[in-house]
Amino acid sequence: MTTMAQDAARQVLDGVPLVMRTIRTQFRTHHRADISVPQFRAMTYMDRNEGASLSDLAGHIGLTLPSMSKLVDGLVSRKLVTRAAHSGDRRRICLSLTPLGRAELRAAHRSTEKFLADSLSGLAQEDLRSISHAMGILMGLFQEQRMPVSLPTEE
Repeated sequence: MTTMAQDAARQVLDGVPLVMRTIRTQFRTHHRADISVPQFRAMTYMDRNEGASLSDLAGHIGLTLPSMSKLVDGLVSRKLVTRAAHSGDRRRICLSLTPLGRAELRAAHRSTEKFLADSLSGLAQEDLRSISHAMGILMGLFQEQRMPVSLPTEE
């Protein structure tokens, strides 16, 4: 690995958690619908993957199946998510956002995006272009390298 790649890796490892911690803190203190960050991530995944299974969702979020089931139970009880049997495999449960869930997700997304835009607004145009360019590169790289997630099992 080149020194430049190591330096970039170090910056990503140091920078991403700092940004995510800031987003989580803002999300917890300003979002009115009482949606946690893991719930927000789960709802975003369901929005992009209509009919996702609990296993798909757990793999994406990085939770065990029992923990993911509990998170989904909370969303179902609040009428933000529905469960339905898969048309081809009755053992598989498909998860979908309700209209209320979709509306809450959009509101949470708008609020978080506004916070980020406000935070970035003081930067020079060149810096904003650099951030946008770097994020595009990172997203492309890691979307191409989707790695299977192995979940810990509970005994």
